[in-house]
Amino acid sequence: MVNKVLVHLLCFIFVLSFEASANTKGSVRLKDLARLASVKDSALVGYGIVTGLAGTGDSTRNSATLQSVHNMLLRFGLNVPTDQVRSRNAAAVMVTATLPAYSQSGDKLDVNVTSIGDARSLVGGTLLLTPMAMSDRDIYAMAQGPLSVGGFSYDLNGNVVQKNHPTAAHIPDGATVDRSVNTAIVNGDGKVVYKLHRPDFETASRIVDSLSRVIGAGNAKALDAARIEIRVPGNKPTELVSFLTQIERIEVVPDSHLMVVVNERTGTVVSGAEVVISPVTVAHGNLNVAISTEYQVSQPFGVGNVIIDSDFAGVRTEVVPKTSINVEEQQTVSVSLPQGSKVSDLVTALNKVHASSRDIITILQGIKRAGALHAELIIQ
Repeated sequence: MVNKVLVHLLCFIFVLSFEASANTKGSVRLKDLARLASVKDSALVGYGIVTGLAGTGDSTRNSATLQSVHNMLLRFGLNVPTDQVRSRNAAAVMVTATLPAYSQSGDKLDVNVTSIGDARSLVGGTLLLTPMAMSDRDIYAMAQGPLSVGGFSYDLNGNVVQKNHPTAAHIPDGATVDRSVNTAIVNGDGKVVYKLHRPDFETASRIVDSLSRVIGAGNAKALDAARIEIRVPGNKPTELVSFLTQIERIEVVPDSHLMVVVNERTGTVVSGAEVVISPVTVAHGNLNVAISTEYQVSQPFGVGNVIIDSDFAGVRTEVVPKTSINVEEQQTVSVSLPQGSKVSDLVTALNKVHASSRDIITILQGIKRAGALHAELIIQ
């Protein structure tokens, strides 16, 4: 009796676990579908000087580099006229970085350094202290350090050996944040707004339904296809982190977008499992026309062992073209697809008739124009 009860109990647990897994199949956390609208990364940019180059820096034709070196030396009490700067061991560069949200003073940032002059290589260079600012020109970080260049370039007597791009470099942790980023999560109405990575009305509606079951009806609403507004409970103003953690764990089944992605360079076709094709017949055939031309030289005739002079009676050497045309038509192959066929079925059928990747892409475009492909066709 106990064994029977145990068996029934195990079966009941198995059914419950199976139903739970079926219900959560394809579900995605809210944090993977959307982000806080007020939280974003910022771009930083700066202008600096790289020194220590082995004669591969900017030439004297770059007035900006000469002026920059002159201004740098002035800071150290050296007044060297611009026309006296002759060193090719320096180069003018642009420095870029990304400032993440919630960055605090003292955080480290990776920076990218690119040459803007005619420097041949930045290998062995060091970036001097460079202020980095946002679009509002406020300085948020300072960059400095030795460059890491993933390439090289050497030339001698007109011969050049180069690998990758020696005029672009990287400095890991090369910038230090001087100014903290203040990010306001809750707006003046006591609400937070999440923005969907891929706007969709159906997905937004499902998110609101899931949130209403957890935090109560009326506390979440969809402003449009991309934004979800959530009211922060009044009794939890100091527990914002816990509240956001709770709602970001909510799982939602997003509405899928039917699309077929085709890479024309590699011939790769990627489609969703639900992409279907209406009944369609594809007739595929090739007509190859090859035209070749050979040029033959016609020499003037001679008498015995003596060749008639080219000035004699207008006789001269002529180049005579000989053209041949070859037409080859392959037998047309037809492929028929029944109702409910998938893109994978079409590609498999075309591969069986030895259709090339370019032919498959062309056929997919034709099926899309005919209205038989019920998905968005993206060609990369």
